[in-house]
Amino acid sequence: MKGNVTNFLKHIPIRCWLLLLLLILVGCVQHITSWSTGYSQTLYPVIAKILGGFAQWFPFALGDLFIACAAIWVIASPLYRRLLQKKKWKEILFSEIEFLLWIYVWFYAAWGLNYSQPDFYARTGIPRTEYADEDFKTFVTAYVDSLNQSYTAIPITDKDSIAHAVANSYHCTEGLPGIHPLFQKYPKAKTMLFTPLASMVGVTGSMGPFFCEFTLNGEILPSHYLATFAHELAHYQGISREAEANLYAYLACTRSSIASVRFSGYLSILPHVLSNAAQLLKEEEYEQVFKSIRPEVIDLARYNQQYWADKYSPLIGNLQKWLYELYLKGNRITSGRKNYSEVIGLLISYQKHNLSTN
Repeated sequence: MKGNVTNFLKHIPIRCWLLLLLLILVGCVQHITSWSTGYSQTLYPVIAKILGGFAQWFPFALGDLFIACAAIWVIASPLYRRLLQKKKWKEILFSEIEFLLWIYVWFYAAWGLNYSQPDFYARTGIPRTEYADEDFKTFVTAYVDSLNQSYTAIPITDKDSIAHAVANSYHCTEGLPGIHPLFQKYPKAKTMLFTPLASMVGVTGSMGPFFCEFTLNGEILPSHYLATFAHELAHYQGISREAEANLYAYLACTRSSIASVRFSGYLSILPHVLSNAAQLLKEEEYEQVFKSIRPEVIDLARYNQQYWADKYSPLIGNLQKWLYELYLKGNRITSGRKNYSEVIGLLISYQKHNLSTN
């Protein structure tokens, strides 16, 4: 019996032992705080510069192509091995599992382990504010005033200018704690290879973890392009949580010297502000807030909502929402897709902390 086990172990390929070692390391980083912090603060910046620099040589979204090819391989490989190579189903199954595990390791080693790093409050030392009604009312009043004042009907449309404008906001903005300085002077977003499909499920941007590149929907409207660029750039800088990416995009954009960048930043959190207001304020108070927003802003927000609704496919979209909910919760984002709206809590905590320390 012992001889059989020894003989079996000898026939296990070296790559499988390597895969096992990497899986153990990924698990350790996910569950040991000091390791996850070390990965996010020390190792990930190196990985991002290497993979991101490599990806910049390609004008298309390399990660999108990789995912498509991997999906085709998972489907076609078993048929090829069975029908043409006459492999046994057991051997085919093990081969498929090994392939998926290598992708799993690549995903987490290249970017996904950022999900395990301490959250914004732990990284920055800013205390979480359990805000009362008055805190929220004060925030909403100031926000609406700034939103109205920032309104401009002249967005930036040139993509190089957008990259420079947003990058300059990240470079020049002080008091942006808990995020790395930009890995590249002027990072550029790529257009999603499968833009029509992304529009059908309501996805306007994404982080490509396999090659550390970020992509934007090719059909995104100019008024939202800037803030979406800033949001995905935050992901590229190692920010995994959606609420935190919203926060950094908002802070960077709203402090820009360029009017269209500031307005895009304020506009980006309007749905989250109104969603929180509907839950926390009385009906008449909510109506008062809504009516205080400039008509041009409301019209633009409604146009944007209808624009994406016309492209949305309920069948595919609901499937994507369900899968993404599982994905977020599987990566310790317990609130799932609701995490996007938690940017308001982060922002109120950040502002209260700044007021108390200045």
